Amino acid sequence: MQYDVYGNLFGLLASHPVTPLVSLHHLDVVEPIFPNVTRVEALQRLAVPMKMDSAGIMQQSICYDKSRSWTVSVSWGFAVQIFRGVFSPREIEMPSRTFLNWYRRADYTAYAFNTRPVARNPCQKPFVFYLSKARSLTSLNTTVSEYQRHRVPHPECKWKMADPSSINMAVVYKRPDPQLWSRSPRRNCCRVMSTKKKGTITIDVGMCRDGEISEV
Repeated sequence: MQYDVYGNLFGLLASHPVTPLVSLHHLDVVEPIFPNVTRVEALQRLAVPMKMDSAGIMQQSICYDKSRSWTVSVSWGFAVQIFRGVFSPREIEMPSRTFLNWYRRADYTAYAFNTRPVARNPCQKPFVFYLSKARSLTSLNTTVSEYQRHRVPHPECKWKMADPSSINMAVVYKRPDPQLWSRSPRRNCCRVMSTKKKGTITIDVGMCRDGEISEV
């Protein structure tokens, strides 16, 4: 499926459907997919995880940090988002409208897919972590990717709950899954793992286990 959009592609790429990412077009009218780098540098960074697990690139998994009441969305090889509160997978799977329709007279209702508005409530704005590095642990048939928090001003939130600003890095472990497409439209599952590293959230992404779905 081809999407004709321009501007900031984050919302679309962070909620990519369970289909292969084949190509990105019209790069001259879209912002670099990673912040603070050129378009070429951004694509070079994306190429690293793509070579390790091309089927998994930008595939979304959704899970929950129950102890802190956070919703976590992993777009593997691209970005991790942490939301305060518990959101349904159906809501997080909808792309956030950070992008614009190629046909300037058309509004968001012209898309062939459902979208959601960018959150206005300061407590509902996600904390975003972009891919910084990725490597393979060949002996374990596992990839390790690291995502650094994108530091932008966050308005004060008055909700009495854990603050994701305490997290600086997300570390994601994932095994390549060549059978991913045979299970479409079912996504991979993810799990928030315990870690002693301060300022780090550790996530495992992989095939859903028996009885496991993206649920609270």
